[in-house]
Amino acid sequence: MKILLFGATGMVGQGVLIECLRAADVSLVQSIGRTALDQQDAKLRDVVHRDLLDYSAIESQLEGFDACFFCLGVTSAGKTEADYAHLTYDITLAAANTLARLNPQMTFVYVSGAGTDSTEQGRSMWARVKGRTENALLKLPFKAAYMFRPGVIQPLHGVRSKTSSYQILYMLTRPLLPLLRAMLPATILTTEIMGQAMLAVARRGAAKPVLEAADINAIATTAG
Repeated sequence: MKILLFGATGMVGQGVLIECLRAADVSLVQSIGRTALDQQDAKLRDVVHRDLLDYSAIESQLEGFDACFFCLGVTSAGKTEADYAHLTYDITLAAANTLARLNPQMTFVYVSGAGTDSTEQGRSMWARVKGRTENALLKLPFKAAYMFRPGVIQPLHGVRSKTSSYQILYMLTRPLLPLLRAMLPATILTTEIMGQAMLAVARRGAAKPVLEAADINAIATTAG
């Protein structure tokens, strides 16, 4: 498989990249981001592209991919709904619309979040915006599209969050997360599980397009 990866410098993206590079059936992982990755691998191609709303300059480098794992995201803390929508909905759909046109046989996997509001009418701003983003993605003419809705994710294999507040939280809860994960395996995921589940749905699909934490865990467990 040939995989496009957005958000490879973020916590989830780092974990997904590790799993993609480990997978025997993945021949190429192409990262798209504003900054270069501090990593090299024979399977990895890193494309630096600063305008995440316009891909016309690199369209020739976006063709021929089997799957896209869109792990790019920001926290809604301190942002207006307009600002958060721009960084969440606008940027995601700019990429997805381009890829749907260039790769109609692609499987598109979007990292959303637990509590996302598919009605787009709820009281939570971030959940409405995520719901609008999911709904728009599911209307695009991809071979398949899957919305991943994880809650708590335990970083493994040296993966770190770029968000300082999250990193502090993970440092404080690090001794407890393995225990909680053992007690609640269908609720608390890991970056490894996220990557394995994404690869699994790219290979074989899933029974439904919106996948909650328990679904993601089950897919990864079956794949393993």
